[in-house]
Amino acid sequence: MEMELDDQGRMVVRPLLTDLYQATMGLGYWRAGRACEEAEFELFFRHCPFGGSFALTAGLQDCIRFLRAFRLRDADVQFLASVLPPDTDPAFFEHLRALDCSRVSVRALPEGSLAFPGVPLLQVSGPLLLVQLLETPLLCLVSYASLVATNAARLRLIAGPDKRLLEMGLRRAQGPDGGFTASIYSYLGGFDSSSNTLAGQLRGVPVAGTQAHSFVTSFLGSEVPPDPMLAPASSEGPAVDLPASVNLWLKRVCTYLGLEEQEPHPGERAAFVAYALAFPRAFQGLLDSYSVRRSGLPNFLAVALALGELGYRAVGVRLDSGDLLQQAKEIRGIFRTVGAEFQMPWLESVPIAVSNNIDEKELARLAQKGSEVNVIGIGTNVVTCPKQPSMGCVYKLVSVGGQPRIKLTEESEKRTLPGSKAAFRFLDSEGSLLLDLLQLAEEPPPKAGQELRVWLQGAQEPCTVKPAQVEPLLRLYLQQGQPYEPLPSLDESRAFAQQSLSRLRPAHKQLQNPAVYQVALSEKLRALVDSLSARGPL
Repeated sequence: MEMELDDQGRMVVRPLLTDLYQATMGLGYWRAGRACEEAEFELFFRHCPFGGSFALTAGLQDCIRFLRAFRLRDADVQFLASVLPPDTDPAFFEHLRALDCSRVSVRALPEGSLAFPGVPLLQVSGPLLLVQLLETPLLCLVSYASLVATNAARLRLIAGPDKRLLEMGLRRAQGPDGGFTASIYSYLGGFDSSSNTLAGQLRGVPVAGTQAHSFVTSFLGSEVPPDPMLAPASSEGPAVDLPASVNLWLKRVCTYLGLEEQEPHPGERAAFVAYALAFPRAFQGLLDSYSVRRSGLPNFLAVALALGELGYRAVGVRLDSGDLLQQAKEIRGIFRTVGAEFQMPWLESVPIAVSNNIDEKELARLAQKGSEVNVIGIGTNVVTCPKQPSMGCVYKLVSVGGQPRIKLTEESEKRTLPGSKAAFRFLDSEGSLLLDLLQLAEEPPPKAGQELRVWLQGAQEPCTVKPAQVEPLLRLYLQQGQPYEPLPSLDESRAFAQQSLSRLRPAHKQLQNPAVYQVALSEKLRALVDSLSARGPL
């Protein structure tokens, strides 16, 4: 299993969830006498996912937990010894046994931050061999979490603020860990709840769920509840035989809807009754096991009205097939007229939930003005991120021993930005985002109201910018292995993500052909890049 428990009983990634070449490079560093040289890496991405103009950063809490628990066990070292050359000096393995992150520091964007290409999500500094070993686990923890959070944020933007979004993709996810991660970070990205109970237990994600078609179809209608009696919600008055009451209501409902009393499926009705006896204060009905109009709806109404007579209120229905938008509209109309007919006006506001492989296009349709859909369950299209299955994050060396390092390569877009850096976000007078600035850490921070000459990424000439507000982006979360700034809770990160998105200009939030958000370099950083590009690393 690639996960283990830390000293607080929380799941963390094991150190050997990595690529072999991290260990082979480690041996190379050690053999060259460079294992303990101070180095800094940056974790970032080159292109925004899904063809959009932004990403949300996520996974920081998992990274900090991993770093604080990092320690190679004897079994880990023994395995590495079995795959490295047999004549490897035993002292190297003793060095590995002694490794921990007591000399590692991490600066990062706060979880839930807006992130843009080239801006570091993490800056990791410490002994060269060790921070090299951290590359793959940190990429694994940040890349998928940020991808899912960004995907969820896109879906939230499509749905608007009022529709409730339920993540229900655990069974569709790429393995248990993928499912667990998706449930956490789809919530951070803007979903309201998840079907994943482990995410609820371990990370506090609100959980939701009711019944599947198997529950409904398991009943034939001949089943007799062991205790059919249900007391009123107020606990005052005698208990009522719920199945008998439902049968009486069914006659009235069928007469009103113009249906034969034999049309609604008796097994479906028995399933609804069983569920209502178990959850009288949270009764919901899955309507499409047989026929929504001729069976699911009248059976639901009979049970809901019987419960209503006892002072309970049904909390929802779900549709999982057919034209979801049109059916929701028809069902809402029936709820209104039936509620008025039988003097139970609360019925017209019963939430309608829908599911059925909902993607961005169908979500936009369900979220349109006038839609009667209240809750939307999305599984495959949030957890698998089918429009882009990978975030494309990279982890690149930027300095060793305080000296900048650069990667040039044969592709200009893969060239790295050298040196230890600071990052700032510029805002206009209304609080909207203007651009992000990268500069060398040694430079004085920019000030609000100050004119600056900067180089937009890819530009041939500098430009001048005068921000009304300036925000530093990177915060120190781990200093020499010890927590520095407290990590926010998942709910705090979720709220921060929505606040961050609210400051993004509409042109940058467009999901199709958005305006590109600009990232700029300071003049000094640009000069360093040009210098090293011309003559190679120092």
